[in-house]
Parts: sequence; C-alpha cells; structure tokens
Amino acid sequence: MREPLLVSVFARRRRITDFTPSELDLLVRQARRADLLAKLCLFLKQNGQFDDIPKYARWHFTSALTITERHAVLVRYEVGLIHEALESLDTPIVILKGAAYVAANLPPAAGRLFSDIDILVPKFDLDLVDQQLMGYGWMDNKLDAYDQRYYRRWMHELPPKKHRDRKTVLDVHHAILPETARIHPDSKKLIAAAQPVEGFKNLFVLCPQDMILHSIVHLFHDGEFEHGLRDLLDIQGLLDHFSSSPDFWTRLLDRAQEQELIRPLYYALHYLEKLLDADIPDHVMQSAAKLGGPSWLMIKLMDGLFSRGLLPKHASCRDALTGLTDWMLYVRSHYLRMPPHLLVPHLYHKAFITPYLQHQQAKKAANRVTIQDLLNR
Repeated sequence: MREPLLVSVFARRRRITDFTPSELDLLVRQARRADLLAKLCLFLKQNGQFDDIPKYARWHFTSALTITERHAVLVRYEVGLIHEALESLDTPIVILKGAAYVAANLPPAAGRLFSDIDILVPKFDLDLVDQQLMGYGWMDNKLDAYDQRYYRRWMHELPPKKHRDRKTVLDVHHAILPETARIHPDSKKLIAAAQPVEGFKNLFVLCPQDMILHSIVHLFHDGEFEHGLRDLLDIQGLLDHFSSSPDFWTRLLDRAQEQELIRPLYYALHYLEKLLDADIPDHVMQSAAKLGGPSWLMIKLMDGLFSRGLLPKHASCRDALTGLTDWMLYVRSHYLRMPPHLLVPHLYHKAFITPYLQHQQAKKAANRVTIQDLLNR
C-alpha cells in the first residue's frame, strides 16, 4: 500500500509545490476525511508553504480553518456553561481531551474540531454531578435497557448526555478506563495532580504527563480509529510542547509506570517514530521497551494492525487487509476493556440481540404510521 499523501506532508515534509492537480485534490480529500484539513492549513502556513497552494484549491484550506476557529469559541463558551452548572458543588471538574487543549491554550487545539466535551469527576460525586447537570438541561441519550445497565455497571463514564436546547454532547467520566479493564490508572492520582484553569473555580486540566498518557490511552485502548492520525498528531503536539521542560521524559516514564501505562506509551512512541518520523530520544524508547514493551512477535503483529488502523479512513488509504485489521482492532479494544466472561456475551448481544430489537422497534414504528395514515383518510 502506498503511503498516504497526507502522511507524506506531515512526516516526510513533502512540499505542496510537488503535487500535481490530481494529487492535490486527493490530499484535500484525505485530509478532510481524517478531520485534518484545518491542521494541514496551519502546518503549511507555519512552514511557509501556504502561498504555494494554488488559488483554485486555497479556499478548501481557509474555510476549514475558519470553521475550527469558530468551533474553538463555541467550546470555550460551552465549558463556561458546564462550569456554571457545577461550580456550586465544590467538587473538582477536570476537562479532558480536545476541550482541555482549548481551555489550556495548548498547540493541539489549533485547527481541531470536537464532537463532544469530556469531563472527569470523583466517583463518589458522580450521582450528584449527574443530578446537577440534569437540572441544567443535560439529558441522557436514549439508550435501551441493556446499554444503560452496561454503562452504569461496567463503564468508566455515564451514558452520553445531550443538552436539550443546545444539542451539545457531554461525557462524564469517573475514570479513564473501565473498571473491568486489564489495567487500572488511578483516577484519584489524576485529579490530585490536575492543574487549575485560569479564571474558573474548581475547573482543572490534567497535568502534562497525565494529559499525554490519557490521549494515548484514548487512542490505543478505546478502539476508535476514525480519527487515528489526528489523535496521533495531537500526541506529537503535546510531546513537542512539553518536552522542553527539564526531566520531562523521566517524569513521563515514571508516571506511566506508576499508572500501569507503559505498554500504551511504548506503542504511541513507536508509531510516532514509524508513521510520523517523530524524534523520540533513544534512551526513552529503550526504557519504555525495558519497563513494559511488547515482544518482537507482538510488535510485528501490532505493526500490521496499526500501520493500517491509524491511516485516514479514505478509500485511497485502504488495501485488501484493512477491513480485517479494523475488525481485529475493534475486538482488541474490547478484549482490553473486558474479561472474556463479560466480553463474549456483550459482543453476542451487540451483534445479534441489539439489531433484532432495533428491527422490531422499526417495524412497530412503521405500523403505527400506517394506522395513523388510515385514520387520517
């Protein structure tokens, strides 16, 4: 499989003047599919190549960047409303992922779109936070009884919430991995080390090491690779921003070991090097491999999976094995999150029972419409 044009720009520094019109068209489509068109625009500006974009194609880049800038304003506004809803509880509210990048004015926020906002709260305050949010218009998405039970019993978060007026989506976490997962990062330590957001009471973001590790966990354990390349670039942006501080790499390795996250950290550093040509210090890679890296056989298997799973979900970035590897990564993510005696029944339910129940509900809805039509005649 040929290297995606998008990767050739970010990793190999291929210049925009080297692209033919048809290649430029494909580059835009790959970037749009990966949710990286605005990020690509900023990258080209920072490298003095923006003026090299042909005028007939430039509007794709500028419009994408304008949308993300407006989106960042809306995220800040939404974070303020969430803070307003919860500030009376006197409990720490930790903003996670993309919204945290915006709140802390970090480089990965630039050119970024966000589908939802994630927060982390202490588990013993979860019900109180849930009730408070409901009073401010945050309602649970409509889920069937099985999914409601699955979230509240096994997962590390409440069912997703949607605001009744603004239609924005909020995920409320009490941990960064399910309690049934094979590894168990300590949420109390995450909250204790969190750093305050200027201008807000009881509103925090994770400390640099925890923010990086959470971004890594989200990518390599959640099984959501729709925007895998974007998330990998986020991790690279965080590392580039924070690694200039003294003893950064030592503190990152120590924190990863303390929170049982050495293996996902190794994978992140490995694929930053392999896919994006990131400059990771040799001693860091050696330490991560020694502390908890995979065997050579496992890394070969993971290379076959992630070398496809992390690419843009565009037809030009797929080969005959991509469908199989996507399925294997999906199963892997569930295997990491649930033991086999829970995983097998869950996958069976989602594969067979849930589609059947949805089909039955659709039939009932169709019948109700038909009867109503008859009554209206």
